[in-house]
Amino acid sequence: MTAATPGAADPSRRNLVPTRFETSFNRAVGWLTAHGVSVYGSRVLAVRGRTSGEWRTNPVNPLTVDGHRYLVAPRGHTQWVRNLRVAGTGELRVGRRVETFTAVELADADKPDLLRAYLRRWRWEVGQFFDGVGPSASDAELLAIAPGYPVFAVTTSRPA
Repeated sequence: MTAATPGAADPSRRNLVPTRFETSFNRAVGWLTAHGVSVYGSRVLAVRGRTSGEWRTNPVNPLTVDGHRYLVAPRGHTQWVRNLRVAGTGELRVGRRVETFTAVELADADKPDLLRAYLRRWRWEVGQFFDGVGPSASDAELLAIAPGYPVFAVTTSRPA
């Protein structure tokens, strides 16, 4: 089971800490992706740390809906989410291919259709973080959980 941080009852502070196994799995996916093997569309997200200014990386599953790309944080308000809010920009990497992007966080009211699409595509991997809410959930159910799942619209520039 994944541990939650203090304040987890407040959805705006929801941050699920990965278990040792999940950390190992993320490292393996990140390593493969960094070496050019995208696991079902995975990318390595690189964002400057909000305090240190150093690059911080994390494997992510970008979502494309109607030609627009999004980053969804299934674990909640994690460090990469906090860093991206401050930086507003970052990189999506796979192997040597680097896409620089800008990000805009979406309002909760704009999330239900995107959370549903994310669950359709990635439920096999991230369903455990959604507490039983699945892709067939109503808009009201998805809107109720939306504060705990940050979503960013991503606009990429040409690959470097």
